[in-house]
Amino acid sequence: MPFISKIQRQTDYDLFPSSTPIVIDNGASYFRIGWAGENEPRVVFRNIVQRPRHKSNGETVTIVGDHDTNLLRHFDCTRSGPRSAFDSNVVFQFEIMEYILDFAFDRLGANGSRIDHPVLITECVCNPVQSRSKMAELLFETYGVPSVAFGVDAAFSYKYNQQHGICDKDGLAIYPGFTTTHVIPFVDGEPVYKGCCRTNIGGYHVTDYLKQLLSLKYPHHMARFTWEKVEDLKMEHCYVALDYALEAQLFQKGGKEAEDKSRCWQLPWVPPPMEEPPSEEEIARKAAIRERQGQRLREMAEAKRSSRINELENQLHGLEFLLQQLEHVQQEEIQSFLSETGYVSKQEIESTLMKVSQSLRKAKGERKAEQAENEEKADSSTSEKYPLVNVPDNVLTPEQIKEKKRQVFLKTTTEGRQRAKQKRFEEELEREKKNQQDEERRLENPELYLEQMRTKYIELYEKVEQRKRLKTNGGHTNGNNLSGGVGRGERLNAAQRERMRLLTTAAFDRGKGEDTFGAKDEDWQLYKLMSKDNDDDDDGADVDEAELARVCSRLQEIDPTFVPKPELTPAQPATAEAPRVRPLTKEDYQIVLGVERFRCPEILFHPNLVGIDQAGLDEMTGVSIRRLPSKDGALEDRLTSSVFMTGGCCLFPGISERLEAGIRMLRPCGSPIKVVRALDPVLDAWRGASVYAANLQFPQQTFSRLDYYEKGEDWLRRYQLQYTL
Repeated sequence: MPFISKIQRQTDYDLFPSSTPIVIDNGASYFRIGWAGENEPRVVFRNIVQRPRHKSNGETVTIVGDHDTNLLRHFDCTRSGPRSAFDSNVVFQFEIMEYILDFAFDRLGANGSRIDHPVLITECVCNPVQSRSKMAELLFETYGVPSVAFGVDAAFSYKYNQQHGICDKDGLAIYPGFTTTHVIPFVDGEPVYKGCCRTNIGGYHVTDYLKQLLSLKYPHHMARFTWEKVEDLKMEHCYVALDYALEAQLFQKGGKEAEDKSRCWQLPWVPPPMEEPPSEEEIARKAAIRERQGQRLREMAEAKRSSRINELENQLHGLEFLLQQLEHVQQEEIQSFLSETGYVSKQEIESTLMKVSQSLRKAKGERKAEQAENEEKADSSTSEKYPLVNVPDNVLTPEQIKEKKRQVFLKTTTEGRQRAKQKRFEEELEREKKNQQDEERRLENPELYLEQMRTKYIELYEKVEQRKRLKTNGGHTNGNNLSGGVGRGERLNAAQRERMRLLTTAAFDRGKGEDTFGAKDEDWQLYKLMSKDNDDDDDGADVDEAELARVCSRLQEIDPTFVPKPELTPAQPATAEAPRVRPLTKEDYQIVLGVERFRCPEILFHPNLVGIDQAGLDEMTGVSIRRLPSKDGALEDRLTSSVFMTGGCCLFPGISERLEAGIRMLRPCGSPIKVVRALDPVLDAWRGASVYAANLQFPQQTFSRLDYYEKGEDWLRRYQLQYTL
């Protein structure tokens, strides 16, 4: 199960006499501190420090141990991650170590910076003398500790379990820690440091490996795989396989047994709301809403049109009244009269009157008969406007001939504009007639009409897209109706290829000898053939596209569920479909732990799986036995008959059986092998140190602050704790 921190501040610090030692288990993963003689440490927290800045005032704060996510919301942690004082189980960052000790002594209940109690602190096997001296300097100089003792955590755990009959005086202590793994042989209850063995693999690497595997397997949920959560998954679900190859084959084949051994972690998931198709009542309600909105828009347009008509009529009456007044004005007073009205001449007033009249007729929406009548009037006025058009040139002066040419040009342009306008008007009438007929058909049988329109839309869409593909590929495809991979000649259509053939033939005939092109009349037919527009289907394409747009617009009006198809571009393949987004289900938020359950702890026996070329746990026992000074077979049998395991990684199910099987392969046949596990692999090191510090002979194993000042580091180099008191 996951480890739980205890950081509540103690209130009974002053009740303990100054002779009561303080016991510290300074592990690379967790820091434990308490009083000697007690069975449980008072304060437990993760051995990390984080120094983020406050978001409001920018002040740097120090956070020791486990951090609360609600607390870290107020701090900027982007530039300050969790830091540890350890490097491969050796303390080397004593600035961080000082923050940790300050927090630990404060949680224990100390009021000041001075600690008047002896301190027993654990360290790794064969700790470098530089690290030990720096730790002693920190405790003596900063906290004023009267005396200090250093001991190996694995040795304290071994002695504690030896007192409870778990292991013998002679045995092997295997301690897979957080970042390293140690094997220590014990002879007569004392560790033999010359036979020790270490590998740089531990629980940290198992957690990191599991985090990497899950991140690769579920990249969309990487934010969920925090270090704390992966640590919990490791402690709850991982196990050590007795035979790694057979276990991997079992999961590779699948089946009921592999499914039973898999574990599923369900992430928070809320099912999306189900979207049902609209009912007939809903469609009718939306149609009524659209009808009301359309009626409101029509009323607004009618009101705006009426206002516009009234405005134009008032302007027209004013201009007519102005012309009537202008007729009664004398010739010499015309300029002064016009200056008051804002017009320059009578012609400008008449032109404005004509424009206003046209705008008024357009606003009223006059019919074709009225427009024809107006056009007849315009024709009669045209003869008056262009008087020189029908006059022969022989009776005109050069200036009048020039004016006649200008009038002919203006008359031709005006007539062309009127013809285009008449053509547009006829097309609009034809379109209105067609829409009216469609509406009548729809009212007769709505379902049949809708089905016919859908069929017509699909046929027109496929026809237009097929024409676009043929125009792009020149009638050639690569088997998948995709363009690309064709030459320029294959991209030309039939008319363009015919032009190329004519040009090539003419150039070939011309190069044979004398150039006689043009001597015969039929030679000039070549230009007619080359300029002939053979792209007859271009006009058809425009008609089809216009009809497709009309049908699409009509379907959008009468069918709320209609969705027009996207228009394909030349760069987009014809068979390309719009990406379909599959709705996320409950299974998409499930993290399945299968082969990862035993693959991650396997690195304790095969570190090469994560790129560490060192020995595993079973090989380390053989190495440690071979390093012993004396080669005694009876001693080796006693050591292997009491293989003791302690440390957090010993909690993996199956690790004892796997280690026993590995050692049996290294030892001679018939050798006694027994692997036992500590009563509490996590806390037995602190409990053993607590029992040791409570012994009356413990002060003899410490060295005081005076000894440190007198003897220095050389004395620390020779310092060695006696575990049997």
